[in-house]
Amino acid sequence: MHGKPSQLNFIRVDSVKHKILQFLMCLRPPLFVGRIWLDNVQCSGRERTLAQCKSNGFGVSDCKHSEDVGVVCNERRIPGFKFISSFTNSVESLNVQVEEVRIRAISSQRKRVPITEGYLEVKDGGKWRQICDEEWTEMNNRVICGMYGFPGEKGYNTKVYKLLAKRRKKNYWEFGVNCTGNEASLHGCKLGRKVELKGNATCEKGMPVVVSCVPGRAFAPSHAQGFSKAYRVEQPLVRLRGGANIGDGRVEVLKNGKWGTVCDDSWNLKAASVVCRELGFGSAKEALAGGRLGQGMGPVHMNEVECSGFEKSLTECYFNRDALGCSHEEDAAVRCNVPAMGFQNKLRLSGGRNPFEGRVEVLAEKNGSLVWGTVCSDSWGTMEATVVCRQLGLGFASNAFQETWYWPGDVRADDVVMSGVRCSGTEMTLAQCLHHGKHLHCPQGGGRFAAGVSCSESAPDLVLNAQVVEHTTYLEDRPMYILQCANEEHCLSSSAATATPSSSRRLMRFSSQIHNNGQSDFRPRAAHNSWVWHDCHRHYHSMEVFTHYDLLSLNGTKVAEGHKASFCLEDTQCEEGIEKRYECANFGQQGITVGCWDTYRHDIDCQWIDVTDIVPGDYIFQVVINPNYEVAESDYTNNIMKCRCRYDGHRLWTYNCHIGERLDDNSGDYWLQQY
Repeated sequence: MHGKPSQLNFIRVDSVKHKILQFLMCLRPPLFVGRIWLDNVQCSGRERTLAQCKSNGFGVSDCKHSEDVGVVCNERRIPGFKFISSFTNSVESLNVQVEEVRIRAISSQRKRVPITEGYLEVKDGGKWRQICDEEWTEMNNRVICGMYGFPGEKGYNTKVYKLLAKRRKKNYWEFGVNCTGNEASLHGCKLGRKVELKGNATCEKGMPVVVSCVPGRAFAPSHAQGFSKAYRVEQPLVRLRGGANIGDGRVEVLKNGKWGTVCDDSWNLKAASVVCRELGFGSAKEALAGGRLGQGMGPVHMNEVECSGFEKSLTECYFNRDALGCSHEEDAAVRCNVPAMGFQNKLRLSGGRNPFEGRVEVLAEKNGSLVWGTVCSDSWGTMEATVVCRQLGLGFASNAFQETWYWPGDVRADDVVMSGVRCSGTEMTLAQCLHHGKHLHCPQGGGRFAAGVSCSESAPDLVLNAQVVEHTTYLEDRPMYILQCANEEHCLSSSAATATPSSSRRLMRFSSQIHNNGQSDFRPRAAHNSWVWHDCHRHYHSMEVFTHYDLLSLNGTKVAEGHKASFCLEDTQCEEGIEKRYECANFGQQGITVGCWDTYRHDIDCQWIDVTDIVPGDYIFQVVINPNYEVAESDYTNNIMKCRCRYDGHRLWTYNCHIGERLDDNSGDYWLQQY
């Protein structure tokens, strides 16, 4: 991935022990010119300066400036930090600097999840303090709600809080706060007027600040069903794709029924926050550029986006309709603030070699008390593993395991407390997936057969090039006597079993070009030594079913089908500057590198649908990649392609091919026609 130059100041240090924020590795800042002072730095974390850490010594280094590292500091201050102003008259030019910020709910609301209302408190000098509301504004409320993952703010019952404020001892912070409403957090706001601390007489005309926020639909509690079953966007014109966690993803917008991306020119936190709030999250933590969360396919719909920050939708922002030349290497993405739901406290991985793998253990109620237990591995697969990794904030699923005897978990948690789990992959927690509830059924039991997962911070993302399919489709009548190998591999319809060698089959042929737009290589799940040799075609199958090809009636009924085993996953071509890694020749390694694509030409075996038995009419042509979710990906919604198809008994036309579930969705037409 190619990032854009950063404005960070860089210090030359190699091998810093503490983990630097991951996105620095993706950026390519301008190289520093000058000496390299430190190399092989090893810190314990308790040092006051970098000079106190172990190293080769000042000026002793064998490194180049291409190895320069950098840091991004958290806006929160270390515990015990006390803000002391050196300005005697005015502090309004300074940003808010405190250890922590919290919304402290009153006793009647403390068990609610998420906490949406309460006194706003800041931690300064190791003590929690309230803020006087005499000069508090709606813009301040907006920022606080946004930083806690809420898209909006609302009113509250002032009588209750005034009554409680009179009864309690108050400890006011000595500064006011002045926000514009576009800050990502309170730390981005300026200090307001200094408050004169006069004991009980402080803030005589006001009371401690109270904040009340409106949660997005996915996080709003419902008396009937609890939390929303799965994350759904509230506004159909904008969506996020390719993110590991809820609230992260590449920004895509809908125009003329086609989803497209947003170019990162002028992309900033204001525009990112509009997207986040539109989708029911809070403000944006980061506005990401350079295709950091994977590259999209199809058109780039918006470029040079400029938002005030207060628009209800990204589609209301100004953008340059005439700007051309943006590639998907410049796709914009966001990371949004989301509410603290406590989901990570109800699930854990046990026994793994590292925090990203292990046996799945859930906290469940048993005989009136909460106990840790395992999950039955019957039908446990990639979708279930995806939800586990998301719930724990560990990124994408890498593998799903149905045996975990090699991971010694807590023996007290061996009992199965959850069975029959079926996930769609969009759920925020494992508890939101379908499961057996209190009536468990797990013939194999827990212990060594408990479910397990491994997670990864990156994942591949396969996308079919719909235009290539549309432009290469044609009919061929092929004699049965040269289709014996294809018949043995079940690439023909069932009627071929009784066909005579002199008969022929009518085949709908097409080419497919499958791109890996993710952040890691797509590799077959089966180990190299377990690939199956097929003597008829003289090749290995690394995945028994790589794609499904189906012809459907207009009501969705399957009328003809085909499938393609991935006998040869390789890098046919790559984008400029990317080297091919995978080649099938000589029993080579199979896979698709990030930024490369694998092309299956129309003239190879099984690259077809047998349409011998269908009658003339209108149909839907559908291709699904990785249909059994055998390999984990960052986004499965773009694994399906659909086309309109017309067959008159002699000729066949395909048109309107697109990626995704819906055909002829024109709900996005209107907004781009306003300008």
